[in-house]
Amino acid sequence: MARSEIPHRTIGGALSPIILWGLLAGLAALLFAWSVGMQQPASVPGDLRHVILFYSSLPRAVVAVLAGAVLGLSGLLLQHVLRNPLAEPSTLGISGGAQLAMTLASLYAPLLMERSQGLVAFAGGTAAVLLVLALTWRRGLEPVSVVLAGMMVALTASSVSAALILANGDYLFSLFIWGGGSLVQQDWRPAIALTIRLAAGAAAALMLLRPLTILGLDDASARGLGVARHTSRFLIIALAVWMATTVAAQIGVIGFVGLAAPALAMLSGARTLRQKLIAAPLIGAVLLWLTDGLVQLAAGSGGERIPTGAGTALLGGPLLLWLLPRLRMFEWPHLGSNGVTPRKARRPWLIILVLLALTFAAALALVVGRGPAGWSIAGCDLLADLVSWRAPRVGVAAAAGAMLAAAGVVIQRVTGNPLASPEVLGVGTGAGAGLTAVLTVSATTGLGWQLAGSAAGSLAALAAMLAIAAKAKFGADRLLLAGIAMSALCSALITATIAMGNTQSYVLLRWLSGSTGQATALDAAVALACLLPLTLPLFLAARWLDILPLGADSARGLGVPVAGGRLMLVVVSALLTALAALIVGPLSFVGLIAPHLARLLGFWRARIHLAGAMLLGALLMTISDWLSRMAAFPYELPVGLFASLLGGPYLVYLLAKGVPRQG
Repeated sequence: MARSEIPHRTIGGALSPIILWGLLAGLAALLFAWSVGMQQPASVPGDLRHVILFYSSLPRAVVAVLAGAVLGLSGLLLQHVLRNPLAEPSTLGISGGAQLAMTLASLYAPLLMERSQGLVAFAGGTAAVLLVLALTWRRGLEPVSVVLAGMMVALTASSVSAALILANGDYLFSLFIWGGGSLVQQDWRPAIALTIRLAAGAAAALMLLRPLTILGLDDASARGLGVARHTSRFLIIALAVWMATTVAAQIGVIGFVGLAAPALAMLSGARTLRQKLIAAPLIGAVLLWLTDGLVQLAAGSGGERIPTGAGTALLGGPLLLWLLPRLRMFEWPHLGSNGVTPRKARRPWLIILVLLALTFAAALALVVGRGPAGWSIAGCDLLADLVSWRAPRVGVAAAAGAMLAAAGVVIQRVTGNPLASPEVLGVGTGAGAGLTAVLTVSATTGLGWQLAGSAAGSLAALAAMLAIAAKAKFGADRLLLAGIAMSALCSALITATIAMGNTQSYVLLRWLSGSTGQATALDAAVALACLLPLTLPLFLAARWLDILPLGADSARGLGVPVAGGRLMLVVVSALLTALAALIVGPLSFVGLIAPHLARLLGFWRARIHLAGAMLLGALLMTISDWLSRMAAFPYELPVGLFASLLGGPYLVYLLAKGVPRQG
């Protein structure tokens, strides 16, 4: 397994880290005192001030400190045992799994949810992390593969949760409001529960100090020292998941504290594991308490509009982006590295024609469907009525699938990573962040402003990603993980805004789930009109796409401008991803599946690979759109959910078939 490290530098310059964190804790205490004064004006009766202080203000501060400490300790355990500085409950899908489990329990087992909310959250978080570990086990839990799998698991869980919430309306929307991570308290029960978890977790970590220390070594050394590696690893992971899901069950999803606290502990001078076990919880407590104080300061006397979870996203996203150029952790997976010669199609253009015919045949989605009387084929007058609203959504779905597939081909070839996809670029969720900003200003803003905001968000995400990747001359590793960081940041902001439970929340929730139900003829015309000019440069740059996977040195030797070529290709693929996201939301897995299916058909040269993947992407999205209308008739489910469900099993196959584990 690759050893993951953060360079041993300290923060604070000449200022002692202890003094620095003490000052930050003092600032958090001052903000708490200010918030208490704001909540208890002189006009409030004395008895009521007493109730507010002892049953709201004090419990909130205590919960912030305890939850931050629990998340800091949980993140440290996950990072240490997985040897991955990007591991934490959010990036491993634990928080998303806990939320999905609680959504399902609220629908189908409300009594269980009432009596054992923590157990439900723990089951969901455990299932998510076990799935991530199972997907990446044969790859030796490579850090990059773990993060990619965690992001995909979280994305799928979010899609399913969004679909369930949309289908059940107000009954479940309060659960999504909870998911934003608000620290508002009404009693001391959450504080007591978190105190028990923190004490138990700290005691268990100290008891497991020796196996923890040994597991930080490579597998061969750990085996030689007589440690039961797998048993110890799973016990520690279970402990970390138990602590993290307790926080999720009590106050909602708080992201990035588990990522930031261990990293800042090391940058503050903690070197030994014992030092980190002390420093990470303390720093996590200060971070969350300070963030909550800043959230209350921003809210003023007008009431809290943004949950603390959004504040931690604003903290953790930039921190993750800052950490990426400083990480030394990358051993990239290579599919097909088992020595098997890839199959090549003898008549690729004949297969292309067959795919084209199948794509046109998918237009039967216009005429075949279910109605009150059962299955039927529309004709004549009925078909004329249906075409006006079915044709735009079919056109939009096909165009979006082709765009995402083309972007997937480019990203996989430029990065040399067969597990990359447009979702990893973070451009689609950047569009959602831009849309969020516009809707925050006005919930009734027009389509033009929404499109402008989405485009601005996409370009901002792309600019930030390229600025970080430029430090490595657009190297594959930094480019891909910069996109992961941007996607995590934007997704957290979108989720936190949805949790506010207002009119904007429903718009964003439908966008997040990937619905084509609101597609118009104008949307279809714009998507189809932009498809050709955006994909034509890729066909003209087919030689670059053939050569870049050979490596930077080989590409330079063959006359390819590596940095400039990668920049141009990434910009085009980002625009393709952004336009698809503007119209149908951040659809999952299409950009991952279509390029691989094209390879399985024998398309290996870039030009034919692009054409085949685009047709397969259009076909997949058209089928997903049709299934979204038929599966739960008369109800309509989001097409993004079906794209996730179709792509998820294939991701399992891709991640599981790699190079067998060593050691």
